[in-house]
Amino acid sequence: MPTTDYAYRTLNVFTVAGDRLSGNPLCVFEDGRGLSDPQMQALARQLNLSETTFVLPATAKGATARVRIFTPTFEMPFAGHPTLGTAQVVRELAAAGDRVALEMKAGVVEVTARGDVWTLRAVQEPRTRKLDASRAEIAAMLGLPESALAATPLWVDTGAEQLVLPLARPEDVRAAKPSGELLVRHAFSISRQEAMAYVWARGGRGDESEITARFFFVSGGGVVEDPATGSACANLGGWFLATGAPLPLSVTVRQGDAIGRPSRLGLRVDAERRVFVEGEVVELGRGVLRL
Repeated sequence: MPTTDYAYRTLNVFTVAGDRLSGNPLCVFEDGRGLSDPQMQALARQLNLSETTFVLPATAKGATARVRIFTPTFEMPFAGHPTLGTAQVVRELAAAGDRVALEMKAGVVEVTARGDVWTLRAVQEPRTRKLDASRAEIAAMLGLPESALAATPLWVDTGAEQLVLPLARPEDVRAAKPSGELLVRHAFSISRQEAMAYVWARGGRGDESEITARFFFVSGGGVVEDPATGSACANLGGWFLATGAPLPLSVTVRQGDAIGRPSRLGLRVDAERRVFVEGEVVELGRGVLRL
């Protein structure tokens, strides 16, 4: 029976200070031509990482490459860490220099680099909507007292809709213990067909220019925590815009510490209301899968 080899690379995205085993893991298939949609989904399930991407020839004007993003269970229109990690691979494959444009289902995403630090611009202007839950219901959902809740929670979409939940202190972020049942009841995105919550607070181990964040989602009936969520970081920028934060602003987001995968994400919103997310990318290795 004939077989085909598919080359892939493994990377970590949003790594911290040269620690090659920090950040959020990613697998990038260098050339997805010849793979069917079910095969792409099956490969993502086989690898069981947060996301796996497949590089394809571009169809949109001005795009360097087309990219499809799969979690182990579904395809995503946009996600942050796959965008940055795939951009680094595409830079080499296409000899594209430090500026690439990745065509995704959500639109064409501009990505630029300084060495191995990559920056994406949010794919669309933020769309927001209110959360239909009381303070008591939100607190119970997160396993926290009502006093832990801070400003207005919002659903935000700058490419992938997520629930952005501000908390009072970093200690409250670290203490969160969400209920999967209540996340499905109160924090289910119809457009995403997924329940999730991005909780954050000003302050980290340093000063107010840092934010402590965690991202929870429901998978297989249980609550899973993501090491680093670039799309949610972009949506945090959208939350700042929607709530009238002074511009420009620049913060560092600490994520992943609670699950042993420390990650650092840079968030910037400029005076023109453009949202940017940046992070370091490290390539760990390469291989071939035979199908």
